[in-house]
Amino acid sequence: MRSIHPLAALLTVIAAVLPEASAPIESAEVFQEVSGSVGLRFDHCTGATGEFFLPEIMGSGLALFDYDNDGDLDVYLLQGVRLEAARKRLRFPEQCRLPGGRLFRNDLEKGSLHFTDVTEGSGLGSETFEMGVAAGDYDNDGYTDLYVTGFGSNALYRNNGDGTFTDVTTQAGVDDERWGSSAAFLDYNHDGALDLFVVNYVDFTVRGNKSCRDAVGERDYCNPAVYDPQPDGLFRNEGNGRFTDVSHEAGIGGASGAGLGVAMGDFNGDGRIDVYVANDGTPNHLWLNQGDGTFREAGLISGSAYNRDAEPEAGMGVAIADFDRDSDEDIFVTNLTRESNTLYRNDGAADFTDVTLELGLGPGSIPYTAFGTAWLDYDNDGLLDLFVANGAVAIEEALRGQGYPYHQINMLFRQQLPGRFTRVGGETALELRTVSRGAAAGDIDNDGDVDILISNNNGPARLLLNRSGSRGHWITVRLEGRVSNREGLGSLVTIVAHGSPPWFQRVRSDGSYLASSDPRVHLGLGESTTVKEIRVCWPTGCCEVWENVETNRLVTLKESSGKRTKATTETGSSTRRGAPCGTHAEPAHSR
Repeated sequence: MRSIHPLAALLTVIAAVLPEASAPIESAEVFQEVSGSVGLRFDHCTGATGEFFLPEIMGSGLALFDYDNDGDLDVYLLQGVRLEAARKRLRFPEQCRLPGGRLFRNDLEKGSLHFTDVTEGSGLGSETFEMGVAAGDYDNDGYTDLYVTGFGSNALYRNNGDGTFTDVTTQAGVDDERWGSSAAFLDYNHDGALDLFVVNYVDFTVRGNKSCRDAVGERDYCNPAVYDPQPDGLFRNEGNGRFTDVSHEAGIGGASGAGLGVAMGDFNGDGRIDVYVANDGTPNHLWLNQGDGTFREAGLISGSAYNRDAEPEAGMGVAIADFDRDSDEDIFVTNLTRESNTLYRNDGAADFTDVTLELGLGPGSIPYTAFGTAWLDYDNDGLLDLFVANGAVAIEEALRGQGYPYHQINMLFRQQLPGRFTRVGGETALELRTVSRGAAAGDIDNDGDVDILISNNNGPARLLLNRSGSRGHWITVRLEGRVSNREGLGSLVTIVAHGSPPWFQRVRSDGSYLASSDPRVHLGLGESTTVKEIRVCWPTGCCEVWENVETNRLVTLKESSGKRTKATTETGSSTRRGAPCGTHAEPAHSR
């Protein structure tokens, strides 16, 4: 593994001798693990044969998306395969003999939360080692499609609207034979059609597998630094069911990195969608959209490529949100054991400062290798909290000799005061020791609080149902684009409640690690009982407003049904300006 920077070693000591720096606060049980009781039975299989192939320890991901348009979140969980025939006869669990992910339909409309495995006949699944997934309606037909990355080949599955999917990878022109990790749907050129950003990891091959040893000489998984990093890919949607690979002409193909996590945002407030990539052991990439079909890599100059000590870290997952409610998008990146996770605060002009230590997120993360992550307001108090999924990639000393010695606990950090986080303790569901990878957040039971679904490497998926009882008021916003992409991905939603600063959130399904989350915007409102207005600036540039919206409900906002507006949103030192849109005003549809 990489040598340890002196500060990281110091933080390890701090975490050990000052337990209060990382000690959890006392808390009543908030999350309950319910996967088995609600029919979500799935076990990931690495297919390991003892050769320590790197993809085995890195996968796999998951998606929360409404594939059947019935108003609740369904689940797709990705699966591994054996990468090479065993040299001796080995017994493998059943799931290793069933390649391809599994699709679970949420039957909440029948009266209670329950999932049914509807994979058979769905058209989903492949023979490759599946890694990550992006969900989005790329053809704007009203049904959410899936793009699945893998070690070997990627796949685009078109949702047929009848419960089945068709593999249209070849026709669409979106395959990439490099080892794909995370992916994101985004409308980078603002033409109303979702484009596709694909993150690639390292140049690993089964034939070229290297033999690596740990500190005591035992065989273990290699550090990815022994393989060459790869450039990422950008596919432009032509609007006719086909994509064009524009990676090189857009500038994306000009830089390599061991990419794992990806998320979009408008980091400099110019109204264009940018892309942030978390790279494993290489500098993170910040791709700033130039508005002419090209991107400029600004990771180094922006301060988001390295940590405060000018060191690259083992970036895995990424979560983007306006955590401090100053109307710009900040970046959180998960990293390796003995590195802290890193929170980059944005000044509104894409100048970032590493504020991890000041905000209480440093020492507590030192002992863990973190992957999936999500911003969520789990207690609806109006402040965004932070979930982190952990699982080792090198043998845990305390577990040495056990069958799969990579288990760790997961973590939840509550933002108790604006800009100050404290770890939540007393959570049985969080302290289940697993090898967690992907994490997706969304209101799975539609009860007004955010739940978490976790994919575990070589283990069962875990559904953490939020049992907080919706302590504060809340609102969930679902967008329906007409000129913009159908799900409104990339739209900027600003909610203004009486007696409170505005909340600012982007519509997204990307982020985390190998995962796709609920695209609906959920906001905890704390004690605010009314919403004065909801402003939406769509990816195509138009902005509109809905006034006096009721709280504690899901509202659906259709493009061109709000009041036309030239409203601006202040974002630090810059200002987003939207063109007027809409021809008439309709009440927000809620249910």
